[in-house]
Amino acid sequence: MKSRILILLLLVVLPGFSASAVCAYYLIPEWAALTASYQNYRLKSESPSATEKEILIAKTAQEIHRINCFAEGVGLLLGGIILSIGIQGICILPEQPLDRK
Repeated sequence: MKSRILILLLLVVLPGFSASAVCAYYLIPEWAALTASYQNYRLKSESPSATEKEILIAKTAQEIHRINCFAEGVGLLLGGIILSIGIQGICILPEQPLDRK
């Protein structure tokens, strides 16, 4: 019984938690970069003196950060799903093996 719990912890719960933690670690600065990049894009697009090239560069930069935030968010959610599958597996383990009496 203890070995099955240990196997689930090491092979499912711990990797799910670590994947979520790593993705959250990289999502936080990327979110800040997206916010700054979007503000820059908004200022460039509202500026009457901005050229088309400057606006396109600012738009592309904010889209790059938006895609990166999406990817990190998906990784965070997938890690959470793996973590919850492992916890559910531990919770539904029978108290005693079914083949022993």
